[in-house]
Amino acid sequence: LKNPNHSHLYRPHLQRGSVREKSAKMKYNPRVSSSRRKSRKAHFTAPSSLRRVLMSAPLSSELRTKYSVRSMPVRKDDEVQVVRGTYKGREGKVVQVYRKKWVIHIERITREKVNGSTVNVGIHPSKVVISKLRLDKDRRSLLDRKAKGRAAADKDKGTKFTAEEIMQTID
Repeated sequence: LKNPNHSHLYRPHLQRGSVREKSAKMKYNPRVSSSRRKSRKAHFTAPSSLRRVLMSAPLSSELRTKYSVRSMPVRKDDEVQVVRGTYKGREGKVVQVYRKKWVIHIERITREKVNGSTVNVGIHPSKVVISKLRLDKDRRSLLDRKAKGRAAADKDKGTKFTAEEIMQTID
């Protein structure tokens, strides 16, 4: 083959997009695409309800040990600390979660425009750590639900094989 991009012309049974070609990738679920084009489209056309989940931020180490939850969707009035970028180290309260632009606005992180007015600088939620949560009953139930799932996963951890089975394989 002179050009590897034309391999489908010489091997018609492995045409691009055919079921046979896709099964050669050994996926767990054949309906999940690994196409860059499709995943980018899914990301940028995601509805607001999905964006909420995608715009999650990790919790600080104190909150993580307290609630045994790793991350939460960012929400207005949470207190966050920026851990990456130009504004690294700055802390403040979330003023707005701008889902359409995939950013959050934090108080005191602003810049001055040419005409003199100040505007908030958008920061991606993955670049911040939540240091204080604004809790209400829905958020508390979400924390409890996540912690319960985490506890169940930790309980089952390391129980795939019993000690006797491991000793049998060694002998």
